[in-house]
Amino acid sequence: MKVTITGATGLIGPKLVAALTARGDEVTVLSRSPDRARSALGVDAQRWDLLAQPAPVAALEGRDAVVHLAGEPVAQRWSDAVKRAIMASRETGTRNLVAGIEQAAARPAVLVSSSAVGYYGKHGDERLDESAAAGDDFLARVCVVWEREALAARDLGLRVVTIRTGVVLDAGGGALKTMLPPFRAGVGGPVAGGRQYIPWIHVDDIVGLYLAALDDGSWSGAVNGSAPEPVTNRDFSKALGRALHRPAIAPVPALALRALYGEMAEIVTEGQRAVPARALSAGHAFAHPDLDEALASALAA
Repeated sequence: MKVTITGATGLIGPKLVAALTARGDEVTVLSRSPDRARSALGVDAQRWDLLAQPAPVAALEGRDAVVHLAGEPVAQRWSDAVKRAIMASRETGTRNLVAGIEQAAARPAVLVSSSAVGYYGKHGDERLDESAAAGDDFLARVCVVWEREALAARDLGLRVVTIRTGVVLDAGGGALKTMLPPFRAGVGGPVAGGRQYIPWIHVDDIVGLYLAALDDGSWSGAVNGSAPEPVTNRDFSKALGRALHRPAIAPVPALALRALYGEMAEIVTEGQRAVPARALSAGHAFAHPDLDEALASALAA
């Protein structure tokens, strides 16, 4: 399979590139810094500024599939300027990707685009499968626009899958890397009362979902990128403490998070109890469905 990937130097991209090349697929990545991407990933890289122009046709022509991971990082304090950048990277960036695909004479067959469980907004302890309605907070609105732009590729004859990604467990990046220092110091613990759910997933399993979405022609539309059993923030904190052999009882007040991160703190203080109903109904097997084992694996990698 010939696959073009955007945002390949982020949290998921390097492991997805490695998995594709290991099975013999040909990978091209699109990046604002192609030399750096080529050096880091060991694959062909072409320049693309996702906000400035359509994706380069040469990187899309004759490809079998496109994976779209690019976007302004969400995990930062949300000023008005940052919020505009987050939205523009998803809306304009995805629209420019689809515009590039439209210009290709021999178009890819499938587009697998990242999204996020933030699509659902605030739902407390309600179990959320892919049929649940979209929320109306900032991140939910971003996800709605993001998916809308990706789904426009259906009009070009592509099969489109949007992976609503949860909290990816990888000690080298993302939320887990941020959590490790305080927990290793013995001052980690539940956040904002700990009752909110964390839709966690091991990095190998999120890569597995992308591979399944690429390979299985029956996959279409939204797929929750989370492990079969989300847990509360309190239970997650206890599991991480066990994995590190440290206490995990120091509470982190919601007010402290809001003071540090502003509106972005809602991602941590609210959470979603998202479940991967579509992947499970398709018979997809998760390599790391148990949280204790998944954390041990992520920390050992």
